[in-house]
Amino acid sequence: MINILISWALVAFAVSFIGTVAVKRIAVHFDIVDRPLLQRKIHRIAVPWLGGIAIYVAVASVIIILLFTTDFLTSGEITQQQYWGFLLGGLILMIGGFFDDRFELSPSYSIWFPILAAITVIVFGIEVEKLTNPFGGVLYLSWWQSDLLVFTWLMIVMYTTKFLDGLDGLATSVTTVGSLMILLLALTVSYYQPDVALLSAISIGALFGFLFWNFHPASIFLGEGGSTFVGFLLGTLAVISGGKLATALLVLGIPFLDLIWVVVRRYVQGGVHSIFRGDRKHLHHRLLDLHWGQRRIVFLYVFLATLFGITTLFFQSKEKLVALIVLGVMMFLAALYLVQKEKQEVCS
Repeated sequence: MINILISWALVAFAVSFIGTVAVKRIAVHFDIVDRPLLQRKIHRIAVPWLGGIAIYVAVASVIIILLFTTDFLTSGEITQQQYWGFLLGGLILMIGGFFDDRFELSPSYSIWFPILAAITVIVFGIEVEKLTNPFGGVLYLSWWQSDLLVFTWLMIVMYTTKFLDGLDGLATSVTTVGSLMILLLALTVSYYQPDVALLSAISIGALFGFLFWNFHPASIFLGEGGSTFVGFLLGTLAVISGGKLATALLVLGIPFLDLIWVVVRRYVQGGVHSIFRGDRKHLHHRLLDLHWGQRRIVFLYVFLATLFGITTLFFQSKEKLVALIVLGVMMFLAALYLVQKEKQEVCS
């Protein structure tokens, strides 16, 4: 099994690695680049968009090859229909991302592509049948409860990685950690899901192939489609692996709490319309303003994501809830410290 995982992960890596080079040239040719014209931009030269296309093509091509030549991906509870739903949802994000990167769509238009992607996987049968109750027992969900949960979950994860994509390699690195944790869980005796493990390995390979070019200093960015697709990928993995939402949530804990903080702050300051207005008040931006380097910040996020992700391999549901509360307290204290530090620098 390990040989199969490594082999197909390497195939996905190669397709993503080479595909990123091709996508970069296409983006430059058609002038689909991110120019640092706004004050909140932290790069100094124009950088190509559309990087997420390489990740999607790598994941999609390997999945399609496996579906037509083997039963590795359908040996468990995931059906071909669910895979096609995932691929179609990802394609919707790629199309929307292309138009957004090319024409800079307003948030009121761009949000429809994540909405359609989430609805697509639900229509194709991706669902959560039950959830473990942290206080004991199992919660069984009706069809409408499952649909509502999956839709809400995917939208939250997609926008978490979208908002996280503010530093070179940050969103890609954290998503890779999440995929790795689901892979390790899928290989444990208590869960053992070889199909989920293989899909996770493919995802990791594709993400690493792109990360080689996206790590600081990045020569290509994920773009709108890529920043939502990596969240869509991790969110879907968490659902089809048997409702391992807690695993993904703990890995994404810091950026998820940062998302809540930013959304609430923007809403208080300017109402609904200001929520999607970009600024430099995310946690990673605040650390950058304290003269942390981009690589140092990314490594911090990866360390915390790995630390709390590993807890899911050993903790039960109640202990995972405690870990999430601890993470929330850490984030709150860090926020207070950074805000106070910012006020001191302004006064001085």
